[in-house]
Parts: sequence; C-alpha cells; structure tokens
Amino acid sequence: MEPLRDFSKGEPEIEPVAIPSDPGRGEACLAPGLISRLLPSKTAVISIAPLQSSSFGNSPLTRRIYLDNAATSFPKPPGVMAAMAHYANEIGASPGRGAYAESREAGQLLETCRERLRTLLGGHSSAHVIFTLNASDALNLAIHGLLSPGDHAMTTFMDHNSVLRPLTELKNAGVIEQTRVPCDPNTGLLDLTALGRAIRKNTRLIAVAHASNVTGTLQPIREIGKIAREHGIPFLVDAAQTAGHVPLDVESDNIDCVAVPGHKGLLGPLGTGALYIRPGLETKLRTLRQGGTGSNSELDVQPEFLPDKYEPGSHNAIGLIGLSESLKYILERGVENLWEHDRELTGAMLKVVGRDLPGLTWYGPRKLAQRVGVFCVRLENYEKPQDLSDALETRFGLLTRSGIHCAPLAHQTIGTYDVGGTTRFSFGAFTTIEDVTALGDALEELVRHV
Repeated sequence: MEPLRDFSKGEPEIEPVAIPSDPGRGEACLAPGLISRLLPSKTAVISIAPLQSSSFGNSPLTRRIYLDNAATSFPKPPGVMAAMAHYANEIGASPGRGAYAESREAGQLLETCRERLRTLLGGHSSAHVIFTLNASDALNLAIHGLLSPGDHAMTTFMDHNSVLRPLTELKNAGVIEQTRVPCDPNTGLLDLTALGRAIRKNTRLIAVAHASNVTGTLQPIREIGKIAREHGIPFLVDAAQTAGHVPLDVESDNIDCVAVPGHKGLLGPLGTGALYIRPGLETKLRTLRQGGTGSNSELDVQPEFLPDKYEPGSHNAIGLIGLSESLKYILERGVENLWEHDRELTGAMLKVVGRDLPGLTWYGPRKLAQRVGVFCVRLENYEKPQDLSDALETRFGLLTRSGIHCAPLAHQTIGTYDVGGTTRFSFGAFTTIEDVTALGDALEELVRHV
C-alpha cells in the first residue's frame, strides 16, 4: 500500500485559499511574523487573495476580517482541503467495509485521525476516541448514555444549549432531576463551593463548558474535576471553545468524558467531532444508536468493544481525513504556541475594551488568565445587537455574530437576555493583532459618529 501522504504543502491542483486582506492594504492579513509562528516549518504559506465584495451581501468593501471563530474556524490549514480532495479523487472507499487497498488505506487514515485526537487530549487509548457528527452529538451520547431514571445531573448557567437541551429533555420527561449552578454575573465563573453544596446522593453527572461561547469565561475544570472525582461522579467537559488552542489533559484535569467539535479550534471541516471516554466508563455508557460496523457482522447485536460500540454506520471519511490534517497542523505547531497566540490577541482586545469608550458595555472576566478570545459587547444607540453587526460588516468589513448565541442562561447571568443578547467577536489561529486593532478602530469610529 502506498504510504500516507504529507498534505502539509497542499496539492498543486488545489486552488489557493482566499482569506480576508489586512485593513487599508491589499496584503495578506497574516503578518509575516505570525505566519512563521503558526505554520509548520515544512508548510508552504497559504496563497492569499482578497475576497471580492460582489460575493457578500451589501458590503462595498473588498477586505473582510473574520471574527466568528466561536461558531466555526476560518480559514483552515492548507493541508485540509488537499487531503479531502485526495480522498475524494483517489480513494473513495468506505473505511472498514472492504479488504481491498483503498478501503484499508481509508481505514488507516481514520485511525491516524483517532490517534492524533488521543495525543491532543492526553488520552489513554485511541480506541476510546469516539467519532461523532459534532460536539452536540458527542454531548448527547454522554448525557443520554450515562443518565438513568431517578438520577440527578448538574450543569451551570454558562453552558450552551448543547448541554442544556438534552438535560432539559430528560427532566421534562420525568427521567432525571437537574441542578443549574449559578455563576458570577460579572465574570461568569462558577462558584466551586456552590457546586459542592449542590451535589446529592443520586448525582450521576456533572457537565461543564470549559469556556463560555458568550463571555469567554474559562472555568477551572481541574478543580471541578477533582470535586467530581472525590464524589465518584462522572465529569463531562464541553470543550467546544477550547480544544486545539487551550491546554487540555484528560488525566491531569480529572475528566471522564470530553466532547470536541472538529470545525472550531481543531480547525477541521464541519460535520466532524468526537467524544473521549475514560477507560472503564464504557461499561456504564449506553449506546444511543445501533447498526452496521463492518465487525462481528454475523451477529445482530452491537459489538461491545471500542470504538465500534458507539460508531454504527459508515463514517464521514472525507471530513475526518480533513480533520486529521488540521490536527497534524496543531500538533506540529504545539497547543502551547496557539495558546500563546490566543493570549496575545485576548490581551490586545482587553486593552481595546479597557479604553472606556462612551456607550460601550462589555461582559466577562477582566483578567487575562480567566478567559479566552471570545468577547461580547453592547453599544448605545444600537438597540438590536444585529444592527451593530450590520454596521461593523457594511462599514468596516468585520464579520461578527449577534444574538443569544445558543446560551440563554449565560445571557440571563450577565443581564442581556431581555434585550436580545450581545454582539460577539471571537478570535482564531489566523486572527492577527492587526485584525484586533481594526476592530478597536471601528468601535471608536462608531462611538464618535453615533
């Protein structure tokens, strides 16, 4: 079989990736220093071309700065598209569904992705990395698979609907009891003492978002995990806003399950995700779906071994192969380096919002150590958050997200639920200091000319 290819330089037939240009210049928004720090030494620099304004709504600007990485990351590392195209054009077979070379190669590519995820998370075995449709699917597997009638589950007011809705569904059906632990309205931080007091004899799950997709609040998951471990309660972490650029270790952080999306900080394509399961927990975690696995085909019951127990049906091979390449990029650069980059951007944004711009209200922790690069604001005379997003896009080419952000309890906590939420800015691996500066200048301009 042909050895696995290195797509870090892309393929010559793949078109260059177009990403937004830098404010005021027709140049790449990736500054040379940032490129050298973020891209692997063996990786060619992404070819840059300004996005044409005719393709995007009513904005007359050719430069567009992407600040919605909390929803999905953009752009992707250069090897991602090349690896996906190679699979689509030259392999095409379903992993684990044939003995011929192409099917074996597809299977090997998926196992490489699984092992890279295990490495990133500090897991025990790649077999305990379960591929899912996305982070919501992974969270549903953990929540519905672990809880039984009469159980008590705990979460926080800063969690996403991906956690809140499955628990509410079970509660409303009379299956479980649940407690939502309040968080500080100024910082969004969880009170560990209140968490400990809320534990009951029948508590069977504690689920917490590592970082808020609204305020950027970074929860102390190691300490939370320690409390859960002392009480023998499975600890589920939603790492949608941290995996890939915030250091995370399932062993040191006392995590039993962690759900990750492939398309956010992991820089992969949409439609990919995973749930890591601590060894031993698979004896308690029920399956939600059953079906063909390509293994034990002579039996009409689901296999008990991992990962097949939780992975019925054909995989999203093309997406997972793209995810594998983005994981390779992250591992080569190092999570610590990407975390340092996030620190730099977040620190710069703290200076922007710290200017006390008249009429600007911002939410979340004031301390760099307590947050990630996700910020939300409201600006006077922009009653609807979407109006501010529209102004930032049409006048400055800044792409943001407004509303409740699928986190109603977080907005209740910070007092923005009844006014329609906030406007959010979220940074990623390819966001630059120049981008943050452009955002700060735009906010100042809007404040001056309201």
